[in-house]
Amino acid sequence: MERKNNNLIIIPKTEKYIEYMLTILLKLPRTEKFSIGTEIKTSMYEMLKNILLASKVHTSKRLEIYNIVDAQIYYQRICIRIMHKNKWIDDKKYKYTHFYRKSII
Repeated sequence: MERKNNNLIIIPKTEKYIEYMLTILLKLPRTEKFSIGTEIKTSMYEMLKNILLASKVHTSKRLEIYNIVDAQIYYQRICIRIMHKNKWIDDKKYKYTHFYRKSII
C-alpha cells in the first residue's frame, strides 16, 4: 500500500466506498436493511478500523492485518452478490459497488 503524507492512500478510497454503500443500504427493503444491511455495515466499519490500524503498526505486522481486510472485502462481495441476485439492488448499483470495491484492492 502506498502512503501519501504519512497516510495510506487506501483510507480515502475506503471512505468513498463506505459512503456509497450506505446510500445503497438505506434503500434496501426493511427486513433486509436490518439483516444483511447491518452485516455489511459492520463489516465495512471493521474493515476501516483494520486499515487505520495497519497505517499505525510496524511494516512487518501489516500483512496479517491486510489479510483480515481482504477477507472482509471478500465477505462484502458475497453479501452484495446475494443482494443483486435477490434483486434488492439493480445492475447499475451492483457495477458501481464493484468499481468502488476494486479501487480499494
